[in-house]
Amino acid sequence: MSSGQMPPWLQEQLMKLQQSQQNLQSIMTQKQHLEIEKTETEKALEELKKIAETDAVFKHAGTVLIKSTKKELIDELEEKQEMAKTRATVLEKQETRVKETLKEQEAKITEMMKGGPNNSPPPADENPRK
Repeated sequence: MSSGQMPPWLQEQLMKLQQSQQNLQSIMTQKQHLEIEKTETEKALEELKKIAETDAVFKHAGTVLIKSTKKELIDELEEKQEMAKTRATVLEKQETRVKETLKEQEAKITEMMKGGPNNSPPPADENPRK
């Protein structure tokens, strides 16, 4: 069945499925970036904890380095870790929700396709255009 023969409501469902797949891909990419950030933060904390309190430490501020204290940097990195954990939780929930939506959309499309090319749109109460 070519897209020219597909009923508009089925095309719409396929477009929604594609959008959900793109959303899932975006979430997965964000999770990968977050995991990299988490690893870098952990390594930085490990290194900071190895140095003496009196050693000079610096942090990035755009394209320059600014002198700081070991305690300030540890506090900042630990806060960054907490925020990353929160973000990871949010992304997990989003991923679960999008995966469930994908399953529902795939089931709906499969059901629509079973009716053949002359299948009529779903009844008004099931129509996703509400």
